[in-house]
Amino acid sequence: MKYPRPQYGDPNVPTLTHTALFGMGTRTLPVLEKPISIRENFRRAWMRQDPVWVPNSMTDTYGSILPMLNGMPEADFGSKERQDWTDWFGVEWTYVPEAGGSMAKVGSHLLEDVLDWEKVVKFPRLSDYDFAGEGGKFMKGWDGEQIIQCDIGLGCTERLVSLFGGYSEAMVNMAMEPEATRDLLEAFADWEITVVDELLKTVPLDLITYHDDWGTERDTFFGESMMESMVFEPTRRLFDHLHAKDIVIQHHCCGHIERFLPYQIRAGADFLQIQARANDIAAYKEKWGDRIGFEVPLETAARDREGVLQAVRALVDTYGTGGGLFSGVALADPALAWDAAMELFYYSREKYEKEKAARSAV
Repeated sequence: MKYPRPQYGDPNVPTLTHTALFGMGTRTLPVLEKPISIRENFRRAWMRQDPVWVPNSMTDTYGSILPMLNGMPEADFGSKERQDWTDWFGVEWTYVPEAGGSMAKVGSHLLEDVLDWEKVVKFPRLSDYDFAGEGGKFMKGWDGEQIIQCDIGLGCTERLVSLFGGYSEAMVNMAMEPEATRDLLEAFADWEITVVDELLKTVPLDLITYHDDWGTERDTFFGESMMESMVFEPTRRLFDHLHAKDIVIQHHCCGHIERFLPYQIRAGADFLQIQARANDIAAYKEKWGDRIGFEVPLETAARDREGVLQAVRALVDTYGTGGGLFSGVALADPALAWDAAMELFYYSREKYEKEKAARSAV
C-alpha cells in the first residue's frame, strides 16, 4: 500500500530530537508507529529475512565512541580547531577538522622495528579506565528499544600503522617480518577481546563498528598473501568472539577493497561500511549480498525536496532488495532531513511489502 508521509512542521505530529554522531548536531523527526519493534526489524535486516523497513542509524541505533576507547575525552568532534591528543597506547594524534578525523602527528612513532614489539608496545591496563562510569553515563540516554552500537576504535592493521606512525613503515615491516607482525596482531586481538568483555559488563552491545582500513581509493595496501598470513586470523578470531556474545559486526573499511570482500565474509562481518566513491557497492550487493549486508548512507548533491526523495528511493532500490541494508540520512537542512527520513521509512516499507507479495504469489 501507499503510505502518507507526515509533513514537516505539522503541529499534530509528535516528534523526537535525535543526536547525530561526530558533532553533526541534532535532527527533529516524527515519532512513527511501527508494526514491529526496531530490534526485531534490525534482526530481520541483518539476517535478510523480511525486514519491514530499512533501519535508519539516526533513529534506530543508539551509539557513541566512548572516551576511553579513543583516548581523547576532552575532544569535540564538532570543533573547528585542530586538537592534539594522545591515545591510550601513547600514540600522538592531531584532530584535523578539515578532514573530519584525526591524523597521526608528523614524526610521531612508538615502534621502529616490529621485532621489538614485545619490549616497546605497552597494552593499556583496562583497570586504569572508568568503563563502568562511562558506560553508565552512556546507557542513561538509551530509550530501551534502539540498537546499542559502539565504535571500538582502531582495528588490527590500523593499530599497527599507528604504532609505526605511517603506512609505509608498517607495510615494510609486514613484508620483512611477517611472523613478528602476525604475533603483534594476535596479541592486539587478544587485548581487544578483553576490551569488549569489559564494555559488556555495563553496555549490552548489539552492534560493534570495527574500524580497520585496508586500502587507498585505488587498491589495497597489501595483497592476499599478507591478508592470509597476518591479518585474517586475528580478525576472524575477534569476530568469532563478538558473535559468541550475540553482537552484530559492522566493518568500516576505507579504500577500494573488492579483493578482500571474500575475506570479510569468511571472517564473519555482518555489514560493511565502505566508500561508495571507491567501490561499486551495487555490484558487490549483486555478487555477495546473500552473505553480507551494507551500511550505505544517503549521499546526494540535491538541495530540493524532490531531488532528495528521488535519491532516497534510488538508494533503497539499489541496495535494499531482500534486506541486508541499513542507512543514515543526516542532512543539514531540518526540513530535508525530515523528508529524507520519512521517505526512507515509508518507501522501504512499500518496497518490502511488494517483495513479500511477489514471493507469496509464486
